[in-house]
Amino acid sequence: MVLAAKGLEYDYVECDPFGEGAEALTRLHPFGRVPVLEAGAFRLWETQAILDYLEGIAPEPRMVPGAPEGVARMRQVMGIADSYAYWPLVRQAFSNGVFAALEGEAGDAGALADGLANAPRVLDALEGIAAEGMVLRPGVLDLASCHLWPMLDYFGMVPDGEEMIAARPALAAWCGWMRTCPAAHATRPVLTKEAMA
Repeated sequence: MVLAAKGLEYDYVECDPFGEGAEALTRLHPFGRVPVLEAGAFRLWETQAILDYLEGIAPEPRMVPGAPEGVARMRQVMGIADSYAYWPLVRQAFSNGVFAALEGEAGDAGALADGLANAPRVLDALEGIAAEGMVLRPGVLDLASCHLWPMLDYFGMVPDGEEMIAARPALAAWCGWMRTCPAAHATRPVLTKEAMA
């Protein structure tokens, strides 16, 4: 999303780190995960490192708040995304509530229930940050927004997830704006049975 927002040219290669080709990823990333960025001979992995690199090589438009408090809050959101949001929102809720069905599989109902049970704590923390207004605010695309949005977008595809987000007004307002953000729209994957076949 940052590449698109900054108008940088890039080639995108889809790779499922949990699928059949996951072993091949270890040639690019020692832990076999995504994302991986290759810029010439320079290879970088870990989302936060990649986002910092892109901000450094293409400082316009600026995607880091100017005030130290805003930078700290942006980093906090990125940490929340990695440490607390990804597993319940994406790996448990989305993977079992949406993605499994797209692949013609039955999701794990227990994992889905666990993800939904753990989501409110994450969403409440993000709601407080969004309400504060330093980051996660409509009209402002920063690195934290690009890091977190795909997770919340996926979680919002789960019916209960959409309701949970809607119950948090500041977070819901930010999500509504992100749905219209050109960079988010341009990089959103097509998730249909036909597209995944």
